Amino acid sequence: MKIILMGMNHESAPVEVRELLAVDEPGPLLQKLVNSDEIEEAALFSTCNRVEVLVLTRSLEGARHRLLSFFNRDLTRNDHSVEFELEDVTYEYRDDEAVSHVLRVASALDSMVVGEPQILGQTKEAYRLAVECGACGPILGRLFQHAFSTAKRVKTETRIAERPVSVARVAVDLAKQIFESFDEKSALLIGAGEMSEMALRTLGKHGLESVCVANRSPERAAALASQFGATAHGLDELETLLGKVDMVITSIGGDDPILTLDLVKQSMRKRRNRPLFVIDIGVPRNADPAIDAIENVYRYDLDDLGAVASENAKERAREAERGMAIIVEEQQRFDGWFSALRAVPTIRHLRDRAEGIRTRELEKTLGRIELGENERAAVDALTKAIVNKIMHAPVSRLRREAEREEGIAYLETARVLFELDEEMEPK
Repeated sequence: MKIILMGMNHESAPVEVRELLAVDEPGPLLQKLVNSDEIEEAALFSTCNRVEVLVLTRSLEGARHRLLSFFNRDLTRNDHSVEFELEDVTYEYRDDEAVSHVLRVASALDSMVVGEPQILGQTKEAYRLAVECGACGPILGRLFQHAFSTAKRVKTETRIAERPVSVARVAVDLAKQIFESFDEKSALLIGAGEMSEMALRTLGKHGLESVCVANRSPERAAALASQFGATAHGLDELETLLGKVDMVITSIGGDDPILTLDLVKQSMRKRRNRPLFVIDIGVPRNADPAIDAIENVYRYDLDDLGAVASENAKERAREAERGMAIIVEEQQRFDGWFSALRAVPTIRHLRDRAEGIRTRELEKTLGRIELGENERAAVDALTKAIVNKIMHAPVSRLRREAEREEGIAYLETARVLFELDEEMEPK
């Protein structure tokens, strides 16, 4: 069995490519994958900064071709305005590298902003959805559980968690750089999800008091706004709201931009061209890049936030290194379990081969001599005991060695020595 991860993230692909492959409902896509002959188990990560597919397979090349087809046909939207070669923006990891990557992702060590707290919840959600649709089985399930416990170790054994930083936090930090002070400033948050909630919480800590929340569902907007003393609105009020606020932070689902060129143009007339700052943390992007051409409109998207986040990278580098040491340790621990799991078929096959030889030779011998039922049972028990004693040492050694990195070589050697892959009967 092989583990393969194929995907793209904020480092390998720009946001205009990532948004083409964003997935809202992974269930049907995962079911399609596991219903193919090449893939046994699967899970899909789709966040603002990554789209990745994790699979378990018995056919390495077959699974690779299936995943390439999955990205090319099943995920990519019919948008010819963005041209890219899939091989140029994706990466692929196998076995121990795939395991290490999953552990890094869950522990927020592969994030645009190292240590962001949301990624663990997003990883748990990806696991839940994969289990619900029947795509995630016992082996990937074990990997996910191991990733969750590893993330807990990184959080408790390093100082990364003492300075929780998220994409929403970086967005607010950018706003602070723009305005220096939030006194007499106002903000509009579009969306009522987790990102918006974190942005609201952070804005409140930094003294911003005038905040509006707009959402497709006014009820959800009201529920979020009520927690922070903000006002709630529907999306039909956007033009009016844009005419009043100083900045917009938007993170709302949907394939098409909420802040269109025409909408922002109309709003700028009402605000008499007062500067408007738009911080877009949505994937797909919520603000049409064309609004950059409007005078006094300043738009920032996730890639811009990544540049802001990189300024803090040095401060977190030391803690990230400590976190990576934990990742290496936990990856080796999982690899030991996975290698031992791969030893099970070899050990079972070896025992079956020995038992087959025993029973055939026993039948030949008992066919030539006259023995009573008790004597036959005694001879049967004797031959079983001999075989078990002979097999005990090599089987025990295989189990021990399978937990080490070199264990695969022992398994392969055993298969050759005992002709476990040969179809012919032993002489």
